[in-house]
Amino acid sequence: MSRLRAVALAAGCAAAALTMTTTTAHAAPGDTLNVCSSQLTPTGWVDVQWWNDVSCGSTFNPNKKQIKQLTGLPIGTTLTVCASTYQPAGWVQLSSFYNSSCRYSAVPSLNNNAWQIKRVS
Repeated sequence: MSRLRAVALAAGCAAAALTMTTTTAHAAPGDTLNVCSSQLTPTGWVDVQWWNDVSCGSTFNPNKKQIKQLTGLPIGTTLTVCASTYQPAGWVQLSSFYNSSCRYSAVPSLNNNAWQIKRVS
């Protein structure tokens, strides 16, 4: 039974990766996508929210995130993003602060976990 579960899990992960690749490749600037935290945030995207969702497994840590497409947004755009991803090229950090939507750890903390960023190039 565990071998069957492993095969099913591998197939599900492969399908999710393929779906995310296809979805992110056709996303418009500013589009958002909800993914499990086990999936890496692609280049040109940033994390904007974290939460727990049983569809991504059982854990105490937030395991689902919303990501936003930045590629193609106009110069001068400002956004609030989670500090769980690197700042993208062409964007500068305006401020750093705590945002409850960006809590990506089960350990409560009021440390800065979000940035206000602005596109400059």
